Amino acid sequence: MAAIRYRVAGLALLSVHLVLVGWLTLRPLDVMWVTAANLEPLAGIRADLALGPVEAVRRIGEGLVLLAPLGVLLPLADARLDVAPWASLVRTVAAGALVSLGIELLQTAVPGRVVDVDAVLLNTAGVALAHLAVVPAFRARLRRRMSAPGGTAGGPRAGGWSVPGRKRPQGGALRREDGPQGATPRIPRVGIAP
Repeated sequence: MAAIRYRVAGLALLSVHLVLVGWLTLRPLDVMWVTAANLEPLAGIRADLALGPVEAVRRIGEGLVLLAPLGVLLPLADARLDVAPWASLVRTVAAGALVSLGIELLQTAVPGRVVDVDAVLLNTAGVALAHLAVVPAFRARLRRRMSAPGGTAGGPRAGGWSVPGRKRPQGGALRREDGPQGATPRIPRVGIAP
C-alpha cells in the first residue's frame, strides 16, 4: 500500500515538474537577436566563468537546478526499495539526459531559443547530484522503517514491493510457490512419417 502512495505522489510531482520545465524552456522569447548555437562542449561554461563569479554561479546554477528534481522524482515514481544503487543512478541520469536532450531539440523550433550542449551537460549533472544527495539515504531510511518491528505490511522484497497481506516465511524457507517449479517439460522427438 505504501508503494502505491509513493508511486502516485512521484508521478504527480513528476508531471507537475515537467509541465513547469516545459513552460520555462519552450515558450518563445521576444528578443532582438539570438546567439549562435553552442555545439562545443564546455564552451558556454567557459564563457559564463569569464563573466565573473556572481554571474557564473547564477548561470551555471540555473543549468544545474532546472532538471535536478528528476534525480529524486524518477526513483520516487518507480517506488522500488531493493535496487542496486549504481543501476538506479545510471537509469535516472540516462533518463535525465534524454529529457534534457529532448528539450534542447524542441527548442530549435521555438523563436528566440538556441541549442546549447552545455545545458544538456549541466542538466544531467544536476540530476546526478540530486540523486546522489537524496535517494540512497531516503531508500535506506524506508528500508529500516519497513524492516523494523511493527513496520508497514507488504514490505520490500527483491524486485520491488511484496503483495499486501502476503507474508514471507520465516527463517528463509521457501514455500512451494516461491521456489523452482521443477524441470522444464521436454517433448519427445517424433519421427517423420514416410
